[in-house]
Amino acid sequence: MPGLLSQLGPISDALTNNVRVEVLSRYSPENSQPLQDTWVFQYTVRITNQGAETVQLISRHWIITDAFERTEEVKGPGVVGEQPTLAPGESFKYSSWCPLKTPMGTMHGTYQMAGPGGSRFDIQIAPFALKAPYTVN
Repeated sequence: MPGLLSQLGPISDALTNNVRVEVLSRYSPENSQPLQDTWVFQYTVRITNQGAETVQLISRHWIITDAFERTEEVKGPGVVGEQPTLAPGESFKYSSWCPLKTPMGTMHGTYQMAGPGGSRFDIQIAPFALKAPYTVN
């Protein structure tokens, strides 16, 4: 992962099946406790329906990897307690957070969406870096 981590920035952008997912992450020093091996990162996601059909976010699947390549998967319904429906051209924006046991790591994943008639498809969340400042990589 060190090679991948050095290439990634705190921003990601992916377009899958006419749904764009943009992410911006930042270190949260006010919630972190480095002496207790806890670094907290906030990330803000904007999901935009660029297609011609209404879609609904059903579930999320995050893959979180720390600097020691320990991986955690987080799956669940919706995001921040919601399963937003997006008409063509609409966006949904939310913020959440991720604790790590190391000062750097990565996140990526998928959202499962429902399209017209209940058809299901996954959209990509491109990888992005979680990096505390002053971290040597």
